[in-house]
Amino acid sequence: MTRQGSVRAESGPITISVDAMGGDRGPGAIIAGMGRAARDNPDIYFLVHGAASKLEPLVAKRRDLSGRCKVRDAEGVVTMDAKPSHAMRNGKGTSMWSAIEAVRDGEAQVCVSCGNTGALMAMSMVRLRKIPGINRPAIACLWPSRNPGGFNVMLDVGADIRADAEDLLQYALMGTSYARVGLGLPRPRIGLLNVGTEEHKGRAELKLAHDMIAAASETAQFDFVGYVEGGDIPSDRVDVIVTDGFTGNVALKTGEGTAKLIRELLREAFNHTILSRFAALLAITSLRRLAKRIDPRQVNGGVFLGLNGTVVKSHGSADATGIAAAIKLAAELGQADFPERIAARVASLSDTGQGGGTSGQVYGTQK
Repeated sequence: MTRQGSVRAESGPITISVDAMGGDRGPGAIIAGMGRAARDNPDIYFLVHGAASKLEPLVAKRRDLSGRCKVRDAEGVVTMDAKPSHAMRNGKGTSMWSAIEAVRDGEAQVCVSCGNTGALMAMSMVRLRKIPGINRPAIACLWPSRNPGGFNVMLDVGADIRADAEDLLQYALMGTSYARVGLGLPRPRIGLLNVGTEEHKGRAELKLAHDMIAAASETAQFDFVGYVEGGDIPSDRVDVIVTDGFTGNVALKTGEGTAKLIRELLREAFNHTILSRFAALLAITSLRRLAKRIDPRQVNGGVFLGLNGTVVKSHGSADATGIAAAIKLAAELGQADFPERIAARVASLSDTGQGGGTSGQVYGTQK
């Protein structure tokens, strides 16, 4: 294991398909992040998609990528403000489409993109298809926490703003599988995000989901802790936080903004006077450890769950450090055969009558 909270994976060569034209910082930051990831992991190879005239000079400057990167020319670009429906109709020939297609065709194990989230999810669903039994894919992220492993899992954080009770049950089951593979937890603790921990609180679909998840906990081999609040997201009370994509995305962006504010306030405080600067020098090791611990770039990368292929969505504004972190996560997921584990788990399940009409519920043998 290379970092706390990372996926337990067997070593071996892995090919990552990278959409180099998505994101806010352009292909330069993406190629730089690829170089950093390649330097740290000799088993990573890249199939990078985008305008060859722009990418080939950038790749040539990176000695770490020599002999380990192939550029596939794709002139089209999915803009960050494009509607998913428009991107789908006009997606062929874009770097995003090409990157996903490489995973579909078995040329790469994982796709990484910083591009438009809605377009990426729409294309991924059409080209990779959902795992049988999954109604809605979800985006899962690792959230720094007080747990021994250092992270919790939260989903959905933006794949779909809506989620009914059956969707929330499936998120709980997919999150359980991710926690088992990603955090090494044989029996994860699942919490359902709500405005309070009392059972009478929340919308009707949350109350129904509460009962459905509780009923599934024993056969699916997880512990359901009930409702959790926003303050529990980074706590050691829970391992997997389940919510709809609207709420999860708001929580994620709020957490990232708060971490940035803390870093800026600490910098201002320690630069305020000569004495405070001296205090900062004395505490430099602890401050660096804290800065790294709360830096969103270090855990950059949301994983699309429920598809016949692995897609990692990097933050649109990610720099080279964030890109490298997303690639590192992608490599570990690819080496762990993550979609195959979830698919095998879903396929092995029998309908026990719980969860309404859900087919392929994640009950039974651990994967």
